[in-house]
Amino acid sequence: MKIAILSRNKNLYSTKRLVDAAQKRGHEVRVIDHLRCYMNITSQKPMMHYKGESLDGFDAVIPRIGASVTFYGTAVLRQFEMMGVYPLNESVGISRSRDKLRSMQLLSRKGVGLPITGFARNPDDIDDLIQEVGGTPLVIKLLEGTQGIGVVLAETKKAAESVIQAFMGLSVNIMVQEFIQEANGADIRCFVIDGKVVAAMKRQGPDGEFRSNLHRGGSAELIKITSEERAVAISAAKVMGLNVCGVDMLRSSRGPLVMEVNSSPGLEGIEKASEKDIADMIVAVIEKKVIENLSNPNKTKTRGKG
Repeated sequence: MKIAILSRNKNLYSTKRLVDAAQKRGHEVRVIDHLRCYMNITSQKPMMHYKGESLDGFDAVIPRIGASVTFYGTAVLRQFEMMGVYPLNESVGISRSRDKLRSMQLLSRKGVGLPITGFARNPDDIDDLIQEVGGTPLVIKLLEGTQGIGVVLAETKKAAESVIQAFMGLSVNIMVQEFIQEANGADIRCFVIDGKVVAAMKRQGPDGEFRSNLHRGGSAELIKITSEERAVAISAAKVMGLNVCGVDMLRSSRGPLVMEVNSSPGLEGIEKASEKDIADMIVAVIEKKVIENLSNPNKTKTRGKG
């Protein structure tokens, strides 16, 4: 099987692990910088080009698209989909998960547990917005933020008002969420592959830090999750339409609350914490799905949809 990995850096841990796992299983793998791809969009024979050559003959594509280039990256992935290449995660699912507000609305509609979340545009609504999420302390998040960047904890009403006003003054989109005190600066990352939680880890922020992201200096350890947490993670992945994802949740007094569904979860933290070969599991699922796709070529949801 011929597999393309959309990644801007072939030396990243996750990219290297996926390449190694695919090659060990006998597949031909190529890492492609999606920002160097360009497309010929036609109804007869859609084509993809890369650094002056045509890209064809691929059976599957693994998208490792950074949040800052989601628009172009998903356009490239969508072109592969139109060419009949099986995507590990479809462009529609990635776009859903990257839009934090949209993903929260979709999860809410399906009854998935969430922190109380508010969204507003006008500075005149700030007081009401703060009250809607239960007052301070509260968390303010940039909708376009990633890896904990653009996430602020406001401990007083005055601080919350100042930060929200500042963000609104910059014309950036934010959402406001209740602060889950009992989480104690920790969250749970459930790694979901093909509708199953294959590993889970607890991420703990350093002293004085409420964000638990490993990129922010957090630590990770293997954890046993409850049946409810497992069900919530699987449900969240299904709502987003993702075959592979990381579901981040908080343990609260009212049960697990989903913070985010990550469509390109890193492999380093979860593999080291769980001591499992997650990359091999991903390639195994691709093998299974490509066979299914060959028997039912119209199964890909994106094909023919915007």
